[in-house]
Amino acid sequence: MKKFNFKLKDLKFRRVDVHELDDRILLVNLYMTQGLVLLIAAVIMLFQKPSLGSLFSIDNPGTILIWGGSFALIVLAADLLISRWVPPEVTDDGGINKMIFGNRALWHIALLSLIVSICEEVLFRGAIQAAWGPYWTSILFAAIHIRYLQHWLMTGLVFSISYGLGWIYIQTGSLWTPIFAHFLIDFVMGCILRYRREE
Repeated sequence: MKKFNFKLKDLKFRRVDVHELDDRILLVNLYMTQGLVLLIAAVIMLFQKPSLGSLFSIDNPGTILIWGGSFALIVLAADLLISRWVPPEVTDDGGINKMIFGNRALWHIALLSLIVSICEEVLFRGAIQAAWGPYWTSILFAAIHIRYLQHWLMTGLVFSISYGLGWIYIQTGSLWTPIFAHFLIDFVMGCILRYRREE
Protein backbone atom coordinates (compact mmCIF):
# COMPACT_ATOMS: atom_id res chain seq x y z
CA MET A 1 0.00 0.00 0.00
CA LYS A 2 1.36 3.38 -1.02
CA LYS A 3 1.95 5.86 1.79
CA PHE A 4 1.22 9.54 1.23
CA ASN A 5 3.63 11.97 2.78
CA PHE A 6 1.49 15.10 3.10
CA LYS A 7 2.71 18.11 5.06
CA LEU A 8 0.63 21.19 5.65
CA LYS A 9 3.66 23.42 5.04
CA ASP A 10 3.84 22.05 1.46
CA LEU A 11 0.38 23.43 0.75
CA LYS A 12 0.72 26.82 -0.93
CA PHE A 13 -1.98 29.42 -1.27
CA ARG A 14 -1.73 32.41 -3.50
CA ARG A 15 -4.02 35.21 -4.50
CA VAL A 16 -5.58 34.50 -7.87
CA ASP A 17 -6.12 37.36 -10.27
CA VAL A 18 -9.59 37.13 -11.78
CA HIS A 19 -8.13 37.67 -15.24
CA GLU A 20 -6.07 34.47 -14.87
CA LEU A 21 -9.27 32.41 -14.76
CA ASP A 22 -10.62 31.04 -17.99
CA ASP A 23 -14.34 30.80 -18.64
CA ARG A 24 -14.57 27.06 -17.96
CA ILE A 25 -12.86 27.30 -14.55
CA LEU A 26 -15.03 30.27 -13.61
CA LEU A 27 -18.24 28.39 -14.46
CA VAL A 28 -17.12 25.17 -12.76
CA ASN A 29 -16.27 27.23 -9.67
CA LEU A 30 -19.65 28.95 -9.72
CA TYR A 31 -21.65 25.73 -10.14
CA MET A 32 -19.59 23.89 -7.49
CA THR A 33 -19.99 26.77 -5.04
CA GLN A 34 -23.75 26.79 -5.52
CA GLY A 35 -23.86 23.02 -5.07
CA LEU A 36 -21.93 23.42 -1.80
CA VAL A 37 -24.35 26.17 -0.69
CA LEU A 38 -27.30 23.84 -1.33
CA LEU A 39 -25.57 20.97 0.50
CA ILE A 40 -24.93 23.18 3.55
CA ALA A 41 -28.58 24.28 3.49
CA ALA A 42 -29.71 20.64 3.37
CA VAL A 43 -27.51 19.71 6.34
CA ILE A 44 -28.78 22.65 8.42
CA MET A 45 -32.38 21.81 7.52
CA LEU A 46 -31.86 18.20 8.61
CA PHE A 47 -31.39 19.49 12.15
CA GLN A 48 -34.13 22.12 11.96
CA LYS A 49 -36.63 19.81 10.25
CA PRO A 50 -38.67 22.64 8.70
CA SER A 51 -41.90 22.01 6.88
CA LEU A 52 -40.75 22.19 3.27
CA GLY A 53 -44.38 22.56 2.23
CA SER A 54 -44.73 25.77 4.22
CA LEU A 55 -41.33 27.08 3.11
CA PHE A 56 -42.23 26.66 -0.54
CA SER A 57 -45.93 27.43 -0.29
CA ILE A 58 -47.61 29.12 -3.21
CA ASP A 59 -50.91 29.97 -1.56
CA ASN A 60 -51.11 33.31 -3.33
CA PRO A 61 -48.92 33.57 -6.43
CA GLY A 62 -49.94 37.19 -6.95
CA THR A 63 -48.49 38.15 -3.57
CA ILE A 64 -45.18 36.49 -4.45
CA LEU A 65 -45.02 38.31 -7.79
CA ILE A 66 -45.99 41.70 -6.34
CA TRP A 67 -43.67 41.58 -3.30
CA GLY A 68 -40.76 40.00 -5.19
CA GLY A 69 -41.15 42.18 -8.28
CA SER A 70 -41.55 45.40 -6.27
CA PHE A 71 -38.49 44.67 -4.17
CA ALA A 72 -36.43 43.83 -7.27
CA LEU A 73 -37.51 47.12 -8.91
CA ILE A 74 -36.45 49.09 -5.82
CA VAL A 75 -33.03 47.38 -5.77
CA LEU A 76 -32.51 47.88 -9.51
CA ALA A 77 -33.49 51.56 -9.25
CA ALA A 78 -31.06 52.03 -6.34
CA ASP A 79 -28.31 50.30 -8.34
CA LEU A 80 -29.03 52.54 -11.33
CA LEU A 81 -28.71 55.65 -9.15
CA ILE A 82 -25.50 54.36 -7.59
CA SER A 83 -23.95 53.55 -10.97
CA ARG A 84 -24.94 57.01 -12.24
CA TRP A 85 -23.66 59.09 -9.31
CA VAL A 86 -20.91 57.02 -7.66
CA PRO A 87 -17.42 56.64 -9.17
CA PRO A 88 -16.86 53.20 -10.78
CA GLU A 89 -13.97 52.31 -8.44
CA VAL A 90 -16.40 52.37 -5.49
CA THR A 91 -18.63 49.71 -7.09
CA ASP A 92 -15.76 47.64 -8.52
CA ASP A 93 -16.01 43.91 -7.81
CA GLY A 94 -12.75 43.05 -9.53
CA GLY A 95 -14.46 42.23 -12.82
CA ILE A 96 -16.04 38.97 -11.61
CA ASN A 97 -19.63 39.85 -12.57
CA LYS A 98 -18.52 41.04 -16.00
CA MET A 99 -16.63 37.77 -16.52
CA ILE A 100 -19.60 35.69 -15.37
CA PHE A 101 -22.26 37.45 -17.45
CA GLY A 102 -20.32 39.36 -20.12
CA ASN A 103 -20.33 36.73 -22.88
CA ARG A 104 -23.28 34.54 -21.91
CA ALA A 105 -26.29 33.71 -24.02
CA LEU A 106 -29.57 35.01 -22.61
CA TRP A 107 -30.72 31.50 -21.61
CA HIS A 108 -27.45 30.96 -19.70
CA ILE A 109 -27.82 34.27 -17.84
CA ALA A 110 -31.33 33.14 -16.85
CA LEU A 111 -30.06 29.68 -15.78
CA LEU A 112 -27.21 31.11 -13.69
CA SER A 113 -29.55 33.63 -12.07
CA LEU A 114 -32.08 30.90 -11.26
CA ILE A 115 -29.49 28.52 -9.77
CA VAL A 116 -27.87 31.25 -7.64
CA SER A 117 -31.21 32.62 -6.42
CA ILE A 118 -32.56 29.19 -5.42
CA CYS A 119 -29.35 27.95 -3.75
CA GLU A 120 -28.59 31.16 -1.84
CA GLU A 121 -32.16 31.80 -0.73
CA VAL A 122 -32.66 28.21 0.46
CA LEU A 123 -29.50 28.57 2.57
CA PHE A 124 -29.85 32.12 3.84
CA ARG A 125 -33.60 32.63 4.12
CA GLY A 126 -34.73 29.02 4.42
CA ALA A 127 -32.06 27.61 6.75
CA ILE A 128 -30.01 30.33 8.45
CA GLN A 129 -32.66 33.02 8.94
CA ALA A 130 -34.85 30.57 10.86
CA ALA A 131 -32.16 30.39 13.57
CA TRP A 132 -30.39 33.76 13.35
CA GLY A 133 -33.07 36.18 12.15
CA PRO A 134 -32.76 38.58 9.19
CA TYR A 135 -30.15 40.93 10.73
CA TRP A 136 -27.40 38.38 11.51
CA THR A 137 -28.23 36.42 8.37
CA SER A 138 -27.65 39.59 6.35
CA ILE A 139 -24.31 40.21 8.04
CA LEU A 140 -23.22 36.69 7.03
CA PHE A 141 -24.64 37.19 3.52
CA ALA A 142 -22.64 40.41 3.10
CA ALA A 143 -19.50 38.76 4.52
CA ILE A 144 -19.52 35.89 2.02
CA HIS A 145 -19.70 38.36 -0.86
CA ILE A 146 -15.97 38.93 -0.32
CA ARG A 147 -15.44 40.85 -3.54
CA TYR A 148 -17.52 43.75 -2.16
CA LEU A 149 -15.96 43.94 1.31
CA GLN A 150 -13.30 46.42 0.23
CA HIS A 151 -15.98 49.07 -0.46
CA TRP A 152 -18.29 50.10 2.41
CA LEU A 153 -21.03 51.29 0.02
CA MET A 154 -21.27 47.94 -1.78
CA THR A 155 -21.06 45.99 1.49
CA GLY A 156 -23.90 48.14 2.85
CA LEU A 157 -25.92 47.59 -0.32
CA VAL A 158 -25.46 43.80 -0.19
CA PHE A 159 -26.44 43.81 3.51
CA SER A 160 -29.55 45.93 2.73
CA ILE A 161 -30.59 43.70 -0.16
CA SER A 162 -30.22 40.63 2.04
CA TYR A 163 -32.19 42.22 4.86
CA GLY A 164 -34.89 43.21 2.38
CA LEU A 165 -35.05 39.67 1.01
CA GLY A 166 -35.42 38.38 4.57
CA TRP A 167 -38.14 40.94 5.26
CA ILE A 168 -40.23 40.07 2.18
CA TYR A 169 -39.86 36.40 3.11
CA ILE A 170 -41.30 37.16 6.56
CA GLN A 171 -44.13 39.21 5.03
CA THR A 172 -45.23 36.57 2.53
CA GLY A 173 -44.21 33.36 4.32
CA SER A 174 -43.01 31.82 1.06
CA LEU A 175 -39.40 31.23 0.06
CA TRP A 176 -40.49 31.76 -3.54
CA THR A 177 -40.77 35.51 -2.88
CA PRO A 178 -37.07 36.16 -2.14
CA ILE A 179 -36.11 33.59 -4.79
CA PHE A 180 -38.16 35.49 -7.39
CA ALA A 181 -36.74 38.87 -6.30
CA HIS A 182 -33.16 37.55 -6.22
CA PHE A 183 -33.62 35.99 -9.67
CA LEU A 184 -34.95 39.24 -11.17
CA ILE A 185 -32.12 41.30 -9.68
CA ASP A 186 -29.40 38.92 -10.91
CA PHE A 187 -31.03 38.39 -14.32
CA VAL A 188 -31.52 42.09 -15.09
CA MET A 189 -28.02 42.98 -13.82
CA GLY A 190 -26.57 40.10 -15.86
CA CYS A 191 -28.38 41.33 -18.99
CA ILE A 192 -27.13 44.88 -18.38
CA LEU A 193 -23.56 43.63 -18.10
CA ARG A 194 -23.97 41.44 -21.15
CA TYR A 195 -25.58 43.93 -23.50
CA ARG A 196 -23.89 47.10 -22.25
CA ARG A 197 -20.60 45.42 -23.12
CA GLU A 198 -21.68 44.98 -26.75
CA GLU A 199 -22.52 48.66 -27.27
